[in-house]
Amino acid sequence: MGTSFGTYIKCVGTGAKHNRNLSYEEMYDAMEQMLDGRATPEQTAAFLLGWRLKPETTEEFRAALHALDERTLRSPVENGMELGYPFDGKADNPYIFPIAAEMVKSFDIQVVVNGGALQPSKEGVTVRDLCQALPLPDNIRYFDRADYCKPLADLSPLRRKLGLRTGLNTIERLPNVGGCDTALIGVFHKPYVKKYIEIFGDRYRRLVIVKGNEGTPEIFGKCRIWVCENGDAEEHLIDPLDFGIDYKKSFDRIGKMECLQKTANPSEGLVQIAKLNAALWLFAKNRCASVAEGWNRLS
Repeated sequence: MGTSFGTYIKCVGTGAKHNRNLSYEEMYDAMEQMLDGRATPEQTAAFLLGWRLKPETTEEFRAALHALDERTLRSPVENGMELGYPFDGKADNPYIFPIAAEMVKSFDIQVVVNGGALQPSKEGVTVRDLCQALPLPDNIRYFDRADYCKPLADLSPLRRKLGLRTGLNTIERLPNVGGCDTALIGVFHKPYVKKYIEIFGDRYRRLVIVKGNEGTPEIFGKCRIWVCENGDAEEHLIDPLDFGIDYKKSFDRIGKMECLQKTANPSEGLVQIAKLNAALWLFAKNRCASVAEGWNRLS
């Protein structure tokens, strides 16, 4: 008989003096029980909230990801590059990956994106919303979580009721359904750069972390990126002004229809931003030695 799930709730839900981190084996078991339905919805909700407040450790994240990996159906994509978007969507600016994907077709890059039901807490427009509504370039491969990891998808109603971010928001973004050797993920806060390297770094030959727009891997303004390879991380500063781009990103909320329309019928400025992101993709996939060289090749 395995460990009672109540034991794990006590580890994360008894206060600062008595909480403790879970071992790899404990976290793996806890995640299995949540995914398999052996933990009740009430127990799962209690654990996820306590785990967030404790807070989570890298070892716990890796163990939870291991449990997810074992329940993920994979479909290898040759020459694939995975983009890890938050499942709570974008609220202020449109998506640019369909525009940029057209630009890298001739470089034999398959763009892999993953989506699913909206998760807390931004209430934005999701990758699923976009991929179901708009025609996509034929070098985009969209994977829906209801198909590739149903046990995690089945937790969506419970997470929506909670209405708060949990540790699942962190680990769900790069499932590597396509078996890609390259991935890009966005980061809100610089301290998470180290955490993402520790969680995801050994899953890819090359991992690019972007302090991008709304926590996505999309560059809309001056930002830093970190290129992780062979255990090392190299930091770069990217400024659209260096490429003659003076795009004014939005800080106001836009609705679903406006978001989709801006992607489907992009302004010249948005096309230039998409081109800069496409140049980053060429650099990420080692098709060129720098973002600047990628920009020139796209020109």
